[in-house]
Amino acid sequence: MRIITWNVNSIRTRLDRVTALLARHQPDLLCLQETKVVDEEFPREAIEALGYQAELYGQKTYNGVALISRRGLAGVERGFAGDPLPEQARVISGELEGLRVVNLYVVNGESLGSEKFPLKLAWLDGVAEWLAGRHRPEQPLLLVGDFNIAPDDRDVHDPRLWQGKVLCSEPERERLGRLLGWGTRDLLRCRTEEGGLFTWWDYRMGAFHRGWGLRIDLALGTAVVAERLREVTIDRDERKPTGGESKPSDHAPVIVDLD
Repeated sequence: MRIITWNVNSIRTRLDRVTALLARHQPDLLCLQETKVVDEEFPREAIEALGYQAELYGQKTYNGVALISRRGLAGVERGFAGDPLPEQARVISGELEGLRVVNLYVVNGESLGSEKFPLKLAWLDGVAEWLAGRHRPEQPLLLVGDFNIAPDDRDVHDPRLWQGKVLCSEPERERLGRLLGWGTRDLLRCRTEEGGLFTWWDYRMGAFHRGWGLRIDLALGTAVVAERLREVTIDRDERKPTGGESKPSDHAPVIVDLD
């Protein structure tokens, strides 16, 4: 089973890249974040032409998440109980062959001193409370998406530069630790302790070519999922400009292969 998570940064801008990725990697499930369209404007026809089905939770201009599957999903849910920002389309979940997949687009937080940062922490607390009340660590469960948190300094190109900044602060990492402590594992870390494996690079200052990145797109699985894990890879090529296709997203897809 192959599952891909990708912050596409606008499905309309990146549609050619999405269809190319589906054709190239043939995933069973593609989890998109930041689609930035209402459901009625999502390009379903292009997706369905490749043999996929789309479950959507969209929002105009901002946010938006989607599940693109080969065989359809059971028990699709949009949002989560207790969401402190229910007007924002950030979570969609569904079941694929007995595996519950939760697709998350975590609040960015802007900066530690902004009014948006406490909202990010409250939103993450809400996710943790919902997770503990709605699910069990014993079940096959996979949390994927743009977490907007670099788990530790291995996941940051310059830890001193990012120290005390949003995406890398201790309060954010503590919230991520709460999700891990509930009963999930960072699946990439089940395969490697290597640093410098980034998923996001700023568009500015040639960050991608200079290696100035962060790993903020994650896949967290319960123990039974970790036991099925074959490989986690990052498609860095998708972040490169490609002739004939649109400008890349600032995020690279993360590919999870399970038995």
